[in-house]
Amino acid sequence: MKKLIALFATTAVASSAMGAIALSGTASVKYDDNGSSASATTYDADLTITGTAGSTTFTQSADIDAGYSVTASTLATTVGPITISADMHNEDDSATVSTTGGLTSDSGDNRSVTVSLDAPIGDATIGLDDTGDVTVTGTFSGVTVAHTVQDGADTTTGSASIAGMDITLTNDAGASEWSIGTTVAGTAVTLNSDKAVTATFGVTGNTVVVSHTAERAAAASTTSTKYSTAQKDAYTTIAVSRDLTSGATLSATYDTSNSSLTLKAAVAF
Repeated sequence: MKKLIALFATTAVASSAMGAIALSGTASVKYDDNGSSASATTYDADLTITGTAGSTTFTQSADIDAGYSVTASTLATTVGPITISADMHNEDDSATVSTTGGLTSDSGDNRSVTVSLDAPIGDATIGLDDTGDVTVTGTFSGVTVAHTVQDGADTTTGSASIAGMDITLTNDAGASEWSIGTTVAGTAVTLNSDKAVTATFGVTGNTVVVSHTAERAAAASTTSTKYSTAQKDAYTTIAVSRDLTSGATLSATYDTSNSSLTLKAAVAF
């Protein structure tokens, strides 16, 4: 009896020390007729395990539709305004495609530890990490501005809601991008700087999204990559989705770039 009591006490202490554990993920099956090409059915299932003890969190994500393949492992803890995060996953990125040179070689051990500091000063928050990047973020008169000072490539982002429009402007190392979104008669419309337009609206319980992407320049080509210097043609996609009472989502998407129809069933948990 004493051994049983001792064993129970040890188990209880171990369970308490683990803190909270949460599971989440997604699963889906997709059929694509691929237009004039051969049709294909693909499967995807991803699982995320999050363990929390006090201010320390461990998160591991995995692709589980073909075995159990870890995609990310992160351990992070917060002490006052300081956050310490360890990337514990040594990713094999040898299959990464470069737009200028095809497949790359594995970059080696890319595990790392970062330390960041976030301190509120008045209406702004100043962030500093061990790479030397300094970020100042704040909201002033309804306009949210974030500026990151980094080696040779400062980034500034501003966003605001003005006269019923949501406006975002980003300047990254001198290159600017913007987007404008508004809702008209129940239809949410977004226009951005690369001339892409998206409209989202509801029809009898379904969500319909119509997106148009304008003609644009392709990435430069080399002898070792599939990319071409020719212009990429404009195309339009029309997607219809519906959330079922069972928790699943059904969607159908038509893509004019290759005249393909995609049917997808997905669930998040």
